Amino acid sequence: MEMIILAAVAIDAVIGDPRWLPHPVVVIGNLISRSEKIIRSWTTSASGLKAAGIFLAVAIVAGTYAVVAGLLWLGFFIHPWLGWALSACLMSQALAINDLNKHARAAARPLAAGDLPGARQALAMIVGRDTERLDEGEVVRGVVETVAENTVDGITAPLFYGFLGGPALALAYKAVNTLDSMIGYKDERYGDLGWASARLDDVANYLPARITGLLFLLVSPFTSGGLGNVWHTMRRDAPRHPSPNSGIPEAAVAGALEVQLGGLNYYRGVASWRATMGEKKYELKVAHIYQTLNLMLAVSGLMVSFGILLSLAISRG
Repeated sequence: MEMIILAAVAIDAVIGDPRWLPHPVVVIGNLISRSEKIIRSWTTSASGLKAAGIFLAVAIVAGTYAVVAGLLWLGFFIHPWLGWALSACLMSQALAINDLNKHARAAARPLAAGDLPGARQALAMIVGRDTERLDEGEVVRGVVETVAENTVDGITAPLFYGFLGGPALALAYKAVNTLDSMIGYKDERYGDLGWASARLDDVANYLPARITGLLFLLVSPFTSGGLGNVWHTMRRDAPRHPSPNSGIPEAAVAGALEVQLGGLNYYRGVASWRATMGEKKYELKVAHIYQTLNLMLAVSGLMVSFGILLSLAISRG
């Protein structure tokens, strides 16, 4: 498994997600959308939607695991090298190192060139908030928050589950994550249907988020904030985040860069206040995007390294 994950990280770093190749998350997302339409045609009651939401979450996650495990079994049955190659390719699809780096830089480049409208447009590709009226600092904040939060969702959590159970478990986790991002909202439309998906995502990310927090602490001595500020900011501010998990990496990055994240966002014109993370020692600038990417890469490297060392230690023990 160690070599498969190393190969998957290399594939993701070099190739990323080719547009010509159907991405598993896109397939999962299409299944969720179609399932939602069917469910809403059958029931509109709160109890019915909640029961259907539980079934949907279980079916999508278990189905994803079963399909991927079946494909891998078939690959290894045909030939071990085919199984190994298929494992590495599928595992790489669970990772988002390349994708995060690409999208963050796509927003940073126009900002550095003074093209604020171009930066807003690039940010809109990776966030759900309204971006049309954001100033430079708010665009940077959006990018930094997205990279910080997705360091867990797109990198450390898939790696965690990949080391535990291979590509099938890693992609089952991505199914959980996709369910949450599509229907796990606490609003009138999804409060009942998405309840199970939101809770499942909280549980699935609980350990990976806290492991990620520890990894941020390990790299914090090399940041302007240092170990003390990162630890203090995580302890004080992470619990204030509406997610029990997302606040950890966001607070860690805020403490490391000595900037303030969170605050006022707009979604389809509706104001939404997010608890602030960190102290505003520095105003958010384009350089903070690149610093956040460096932190993401460092944490990713540590996660891979510690996962391999732990796996080897267990296999030899």
